[in-house]
Amino acid sequence: MVDAVSAAGPGAPELLRDMNRSRSLAILGAMCAVAETDGPASAADRVALASADRYRFGQSLPTVFDTLAPVEPEALAAALGDRDLREEALRFLAVMAFVPGRLDTARIDHVLRYAAALGVGERYLDEIRDAAHERLQSALADMIRCNMESVTGRAWSGDVNAWLLPYAGTGADPDLAQRFEALRDLPEATFGHAFWRHFKSNRYAFPGDPRGVNAAFIVPHDSTHVLTRYHTDPRGEILVSTFTAAMHRKYPMAGHVLPVIFSWHLGTQMNDVAGSAAGALDPSEFWHAWAAGRAARVDTFAPDWDFWAYADAPLATLRRRWAIPEQGLEEPHDPALPDAAAAEHGGAAPASGPA
Repeated sequence: MVDAVSAAGPGAPELLRDMNRSRSLAILGAMCAVAETDGPASAADRVALASADRYRFGQSLPTVFDTLAPVEPEALAAALGDRDLREEALRFLAVMAFVPGRLDTARIDHVLRYAAALGVGERYLDEIRDAAHERLQSALADMIRCNMESVTGRAWSGDVNAWLLPYAGTGADPDLAQRFEALRDLPEATFGHAFWRHFKSNRYAFPGDPRGVNAAFIVPHDSTHVLTRYHTDPRGEILVSTFTAAMHRKYPMAGHVLPVIFSWHLGTQMNDVAGSAAGALDPSEFWHAWAAGRAARVDTFAPDWDFWAYADAPLATLRRRWAIPEQGLEEPHDPALPDAAAAEHGGAAPASGPA
């Protein structure tokens, strides 16, 4: 089980309850084995592993990749007795399968062997199995269903594009759009004004405008951009959805992490609103975003979270209250982590909408 404790800054405590160093090294060894499934690990693989050790296992001086012994499925199962810990470990391994930015069947099959040994069966495992074995459209459809069920809180079988764009034609709501426009009049330090500025700087249409995205999605999603300060480029969209997965916890992998990895790292178009790009997974910041989302004392996608209740509050105050660093999460590269070549995890053009 995961502790909701602070995840930011050097010397962060371990984030996994009942985790000792032998168990964390076993997970890292399994990550190493996945990375080396079909050849030597890349620079991005090494950064991802060090970042996981830094942000999820609380090591201020992360383990050097070359000092790790690969840990195969049966050995990992023997090291991890706790069911929650096994489920969490498998998420680490699944992410490693996608670090190269391609649909790597060998890596995915390796992860599925770990799942079998650990006795873990989750929806996202079916998705990656389908994607790796010529059932990509089935996998994408299930990711969309999980994302919509996570966002709406109910079973989903409708038209995603129609739900995302409800204000076209007769659905326009000018009063709602004007309510968002009026946020410009709030003091600059407030959350509401920052939200207004975020929309204007990205040239987004507010909910209610015929071009606007459904408030039920875009308000909590872009509130998370504002709170974390992650950008709206493909890299930032992956990080915001990773933070969301750890914060909201309803289908975290199947409904949040995998859809944005496929959209922004593998270049797969998910719906008419979202864009796509390749190579945008930042292997250093990914686990920072996950750890910070787990530590956050807010869930912007919770049914009872009300944007308007916080609009006139100072943004810095809300970040402190919700255990988010006062200046947001975006920060310079941590010198304790190795560098990866920019081509292995670089961004691309600004995102056109939600993933």
